[in-house]
Amino acid sequence: MKLKKMLGIILTAAMCTSMLAACGDTGSTGNGSTGDSKPASGSTGDSKPASGGKSGLIRVGIINNDPNESGYRTANVNDLKATFTEANGYDAQFSYSLKNEEQISYAQKYIQDEVDYLLLSAADTAGWDTVLQDAKKAGVKVILFDRTIDASEDLYEASIVSDMAKEGKTAVDWLKSQNLDKYQVIHLQGVMGSAAQKGRSAALTEAAEADSSKWEIVTEQTAEWNAEKAQQIVQTAIDANKKFNVIYAENDDMAKGAVAALDKANISHGVGKDVIVMGFDCNKWALEELKAGNWNYDGQCNPFQSSYITDIIKKLEAGEKLSEKTIVMDEKGFDAATITQEDVDKYGI
Repeated sequence: MKLKKMLGIILTAAMCTSMLAACGDTGSTGNGSTGDSKPASGSTGDSKPASGGKSGLIRVGIINNDPNESGYRTANVNDLKATFTEANGYDAQFSYSLKNEEQISYAQKYIQDEVDYLLLSAADTAGWDTVLQDAKKAGVKVILFDRTIDASEDLYEASIVSDMAKEGKTAVDWLKSQNLDKYQVIHLQGVMGSAAQKGRSAALTEAAEADSSKWEIVTEQTAEWNAEKAQQIVQTAIDANKKFNVIYAENDDMAKGAVAALDKANISHGVGKDVIVMGFDCNKWALEELKAGNWNYDGQCNPFQSSYITDIIKKLEAGEKLSEKTIVMDEKGFDAATITQEDVDKYGI
């Protein structure tokens, strides 16, 4: 009896040991867990696996502006979604807002979630220092895309941007070349404080201040990238009998809204007509309006930034040092007098 009892105790102990070993395997890298567990090798020295998310995927938190903001933004969002997929090695989450404070809240959550990379297109250039300092402390690498911010360069790895100030200067230089006797401009601004708004507004403001006898900003108001709001602003100016001969819209959608108001009032616009129409972003439909002579100018803004971002991530993952902190994409402006169908097909988004 004593022998049987002893054998029973040994067998029971062995079974318990086996069960405990099986329970202890939860949270291993092989089960796709996104919890706090850390692999025995490949550690970065903090609470986050070196390879990031589930099954070795690189964890990415992407903060962008509203996809419905404009045709440009829709193209930008779709480009990122097509690239940052599990098939390409990423565990990506996406958040959208046109409000800086909401974007900052998203960033704080991604940092708490211990993503490997935070990709940011900021709604406003200001207010990012604290959250980016938190990201740096947590070992989260920040890459800016589309828009710049007012923060120290040591708080982010790289910035892939359009030169918004150059876009504005190129557009205003083109407008100056039209040699009008007087420039009476309705200025439709984007979301105030954004890099695109600040850059595209600056050149026009400088031109008006430099020669106030020839340049007049008849109306200057934000339509927040929205066609309907732009139409209302222009309609109000028409109803108030304000004289104008230029629509300077900081994106294509606002230019489209402005044209709707002009058409309703039977005011001619485009090449050789009463009102010059200018937009930005180079949506394909906008370039077609340009080619048809209904618009006069459209400034390019390249939405396809994911290939630049993934190239940077690959270099950082390989331990390479980046040769450039700021990568400025090459862009141009298109004139209705010279645009071709090839331009429409190649550059239209």
